[in-house]
Amino acid sequence: MTKKKQTIFSGIQPSGNLTIGNYLGALKNWVELQAQYACLFSLVDLHTITVRQDPKEFYQHCYDVLAIYLAAGLDPEKSAIFLQSHVPAHSQLAWILNCYAYIGELSRMTQFKDKSKKHESNINIGLFAYPTLMAADILLYQTNLVPIGADQKQHLELARDLALRFNNIYGEVFTVPEVYHPPLGARIMSLQEPTKKMSKSDADSNAVIYILDPLDVIANKLKRAVTDSGKDIYFDVANKPGVANLLTILAVVTGKSVDQLVNEMQGQGYGKLKTAVAESLIEFLRPVQERYKQLRADQAYLNGVLKLGAERAIKISQPTLTKVYAVVGFVPTFV
Repeated sequence: MTKKKQTIFSGIQPSGNLTIGNYLGALKNWVELQAQYACLFSLVDLHTITVRQDPKEFYQHCYDVLAIYLAAGLDPEKSAIFLQSHVPAHSQLAWILNCYAYIGELSRMTQFKDKSKKHESNINIGLFAYPTLMAADILLYQTNLVPIGADQKQHLELARDLALRFNNIYGEVFTVPEVYHPPLGARIMSLQEPTKKMSKSDADSNAVIYILDPLDVIANKLKRAVTDSGKDIYFDVANKPGVANLLTILAVVTGKSVDQLVNEMQGQGYGKLKTAVAESLIEFLRPVQERYKQLRADQAYLNGVLKLGAERAIKISQPTLTKVYAVVGFVPTFV
């Protein structure tokens, strides 16, 4: 008897340009997970509008990010790849979970506090209820494992709490998800402030390498990357965060261990380290960028991927939503 694969769900907001942090910390790992797990990878566009978007740019970004997903190696034949807004059950379950989440626990979410400071003129209910929508994203598919960064850990804890709370009332309705801990490279830091995570919304373009940056721009950004005092090359996040970040990037794109790289780079100085990272990263991204250009030009193919992904996601999600509706007492639809 074939053992049923565990389910993994994850998603990225299709806003702005994706960074190498998105790629090395998420997409690269997702590609490797496809063979072992039943995977659903969403472009979480409902989450994106908690911050005001230019509609025309937003529309294009959805296709841009989809093409990056595919160029990175996500396979629509192996994984469900879809826009969150194309699966109505996300919004439907999110409303129900809103009725089981408490104002106090949502008020404690650090990401809500941080984003409220950044967007003081638009502190909306969607931003406040973002974690319940994320919980719906996860619980809808009876997800076993969720690959997330440290900044989303609090949200996953809420999803677990809501699943347990709901199950305690109505029986075993939801799978209680666990964190999937990816290997090295889960957290790529800013090139200018290496104690801070690399972010696509960073105002300093030199702090961020975008997946679609021209290759010469990537080299120049790495030349200007902040390192640390001293000359020795070793991995120490606390005392040498800049060097540790460069070693992490190099390790992920070359497949070598950090220890091996430290041995190879001994006595060569920070300049040589930056050059090694630039050369390896450029060769790593070159085929992705070429594949992206081909995919992005084929709108019909991209629409087909979205259609297939939404159909799969709807099929997988419907039994969960039907069970939730039944246990809370909703009258079944007659349409």
